[in-house]
Amino acid sequence: MLPLTEQQLRSSFVNASRKEVSDLTLPADFQTIDWNTLDYLGWRDRKQPKRAYTVVILDDAPVGLLLRQSEASALSRPQCSWCQDVNLTNDVSFFSAKRAGQAGKNGDTVGTLVCTDFGCSANVRKRPPLAYVGFDVEAARQERMASLRERAASFAVSVLHGTGSGGGGR
Repeated sequence: MLPLTEQQLRSSFVNASRKEVSDLTLPADFQTIDWNTLDYLGWRDRKQPKRAYTVVILDDAPVGLLLRQSEASALSRPQCSWCQDVNLTNDVSFFSAKRAGQAGKNGDTVGTLVCTDFGCSANVRKRPPLAYVGFDVEAARQERMASLRERAASFAVSVLHGTGSGGGGR
């Protein structure tokens, strides 16, 4: 993930009004974020619990998305569409985002299931279990990180252009 200043972060949002961007609460640890351990930046708004934000890199530029957590609770534990970790113990929530531009003004949204605490980058960096003799654990970790970046970017593209699966597929 590219390191971002507060100004770069705020100016990256494509589906939020100027008021929503000015009201957003930065992550508590923003000044000390280790950008090298992130595949995207995601955080919950401490002042508005159902609001969250994510910033992904598309074509070497940050794209910020305002997300809203669904009020509905799942009957079973869903799988995160971004990190796709099947061994998670943390919660996964459905988040929706207004589409960018006129489509968003018309009320069009796109949604995805994501780790509630946006811990996907940490999840994909965990050592996977040894699948077979000769299994390359480090190559598997690198593939999981690349896949996470692809799925997060796919979601951002669907918000920007009104196409895509919402981040679930590659």
